[in-house]
Amino acid sequence: MNMDMQQAGEGSEKILDDTLAAIRPPVKWAYGAPMREACSTDLNEPTGRTTVTRSRNLLTVVSPHRRGNLLGVVQRHWEQQGFKVTSVRNDESMPWLRATRPDGFSVSLQVGSVGNVFISASFGCARDSAMTYPTGTPGQPGGPRSEELRPTERSEFWSGEG
Repeated sequence: MNMDMQQAGEGSEKILDDTLAAIRPPVKWAYGAPMREACSTDLNEPTGRTTVTRSRNLLTVVSPHRRGNLLGVVQRHWEQQGFKVTSVRNDESMPWLRATRPDGFSVSLQVGSVGNVFISASFGCARDSAMTYPTGTPGQPGGPRSEELRPTERSEFWSGEG
């Protein structure tokens, strides 16, 4: 699919918004720092294309007992959206899930070492272009200087032990 960086960023944001809307009960979240990586040839020559990644950090504490629930909800949602799961790590403390879609988007959900959960969406090698970011994006105008990484919000369901 021929897409520029702005379209790739907007598509990634929509995937993330839809993913978070599918999580019930709802979780609190913050924008993650956006990333972009220049695509190059095998000789490290620029191609005029860039991989665009957007992310969200969950601020709701997800207890180890609920991580499987969260991964299951997200996996089912992604599959309904046309994604195919490409890898799963069923690690008890730091599980993750990755999937791709035929239109070139990929997604992942990962649990970090301190129980922080982040979800990202990417589009590989979009045409170089200017990009805008949602208000509240770390490192961008109107956003915080750095990401909020540690979950601090409690949820009767997601933070529970049962």
